[in-house]
Amino acid sequence: MTQATEFDSTAFRRALGNFATGITVITATAPNGDKVGVTANSFNSVSLDPPLILWSIDKRSGSYPVFKEATHFAVNILAADQMHLSNHFARPSEDKFAGIDYETGFGKAPLLPDCSAVFQCENHEIIEGGDHWIMIGKVVAFEDVGRSPLLYHQGSYSVVMPFTQQSDQKADAAEPQERLDNNYYYLMTQAVRAYQKNYQPRQLATGLRTSEARILMVLGQDRALDNKALLKEVDMPQQEIESATEILLRKELIGLADGSYSITAKGVEKAAELWQIADQEQTSVFDQFSADDLATFKKVLKAIAN
Repeated sequence: MTQATEFDSTAFRRALGNFATGITVITATAPNGDKVGVTANSFNSVSLDPPLILWSIDKRSGSYPVFKEATHFAVNILAADQMHLSNHFARPSEDKFAGIDYETGFGKAPLLPDCSAVFQCENHEIIEGGDHWIMIGKVVAFEDVGRSPLLYHQGSYSVVMPFTQQSDQKADAAEPQERLDNNYYYLMTQAVRAYQKNYQPRQLATGLRTSEARILMVLGQDRALDNKALLKEVDMPQQEIESATEILLRKELIGLADGSYSITAKGVEKAAELWQIADQEQTSVFDQFSADDLATFKKVLKAIAN
């Protein structure tokens, strides 16, 4: 076990990544009209009475002075189809709201549309917390839309998958279970969960987290990609791409030249191992079906996905 007196910050962040969180964009407007928006997954509830929430911001952030001076801030909890907003507000920009639709809330804090929920907060208290400032807000208004949220887990974006598991069958439960067995959504979630059960542990056994494995498999297609192109290919938070590429560089699995990442010979071997695991799992699961079955299956999946 890694001792608290010995860990490095990168390993610590990776360990924290096992705790799945939602993703928010925190917004505010200073008295002089300067607007800021930052992507954060440190949001949490504090109290119901009074209604208090918190989040934290790096002391080095150029956005902190605006949050400090603003009378209010808004917590926009992103929905599953808002990865682009997460990535947008995670990147440095002179005007993060250029081309972004928003309304204005209390204290002129920008409110993003179509989120899972939005909390408008008074700037209640700021507490020092190591290398971050802990921002405590008193909720003065909120909107609960209930859209499926965007999640963050092990360095990658994820979505909610309700956990519905079959239990021992009883006579009086036969009809409800029959209805579930004819519900396509239920069957799809069960199938994905069953597939992940064996596949993900095998991938993690290679010593690479999901984010690192995904980047390596993308770069393994004989391409050199800069940060912007990599962000588009892997659909991961910018901060996690930076962390994952740092680890892959340290392990000499990728190289960096002229601002672009490319796979090394050592990385090619590791990517081949990852693809072998993926292919073996796919064969293990789908080898029982005919070519016609699989062709229909792929057709249905692509139609649903699009």
